[in-house]
Amino acid sequence: MEKYMKFPMYKKETKDKKYHTNPFRPINFRVDENGTIRCPNDRAFKFIYRHLVRGNLYGRQEEVFECEDCQGCPLAEQCKKTPKNKRISLSRERNNMYQEVQDNLESIHGALLRMNRSIQAEGTFGIMKHDRWYKRIVRKRIDSVKAELYLVALGYNLRKYITKIMRIRIAA
Repeated sequence: MEKYMKFPMYKKETKDKKYHTNPFRPINFRVDENGTIRCPNDRAFKFIYRHLVRGNLYGRQEEVFECEDCQGCPLAEQCKKTPKNKRISLSRERNNMYQEVQDNLESIHGALLRMNRSIQAEGTFGIMKHDRWYKRIVRKRIDSVKAELYLVALGYNLRKYITKIMRIRIAA
């Protein structure tokens, strides 16, 4: 199965050049020939520990690195927010997945899927919002919200089915 679902921050990652090329983002840090991550001031980061990402059902892990010494760094004010040494969390698995998604979505097949999705999904929600005056969810608990959305979807599909039957009767 190939990955075509946009990830969080997809638009900012792909469209915003200033954000994408920001030298203080951990993903843009240089990696030297030994595999050591280097900050924009060329200071080394050392590996501290690896931990499971909380809430992830698939056992994805993040690696935590800390800068060797941020004392006296002229870029420290732009690079970090605390008085301690800069710490970064990197997930190579996630970064590889994000890159695969970007490559897939930028392909011809991905462009066709994006175009098709915008036509299908937006039409349905546009009809529900504009033609049926369904603007907002009024329930509060998740079970009630699900029930409300199921009823709205059921009503939409039922109306679509009845109009189809009526067209067939009129045509016959």
